[in-house]
Amino acid sequence: MSQATFGDDEELFGEAANEMREDVESSLEAGWSALPAADDVWETDADNVLGVLNGLNSELNAGDAEAHLRDAKKWFTMGQRADAFEDADDLEDEIADLEAAIADISAASEQVGELTSTIPALRGTLQDVGEAAADEADDEEADAHADDADDDEAEE
Repeated sequence: MSQATFGDDEELFGEAANEMREDVESSLEAGWSALPAADDVWETDADNVLGVLNGLNSELNAGDAEAHLRDAKKWFTMGQRADAFEDADDLEDEIADLEAAIADISAASEQVGELTSTIPALRGTLQDVGEAAADEADDEEADAHADDADDDEAEE
């Protein structure tokens, strides 16, 4: 192999390494962009708790962020194994940060999903308890009126 060919190979490898880094950075940027906006998970127009929960649950979706993260990890791993990156700590940190954000969104979605299924049942239970308490109060009031009527008749 001639010296000129070897020099060209180094130049090509350098270009390939730069392109891999750009691919990782591009995938990370797309991953961050695919996450829900902060205001979308904070603000609501719902009229009740179930509406809030349903709206929040639909917003807590990482969307294509997971696919972009996978691409970033794929190109990063390839670049690392090829020893193509001179300094890749920043990429590794950002991959970890995006992965953590996606995990947080997923965990929050699961929790909201559980609440979404629990709240209607809880409301039903509380309504039943409230109706039972109201019925008991009505029965006690009726008994009290009956006792008063009996006392009135006894006095006559």
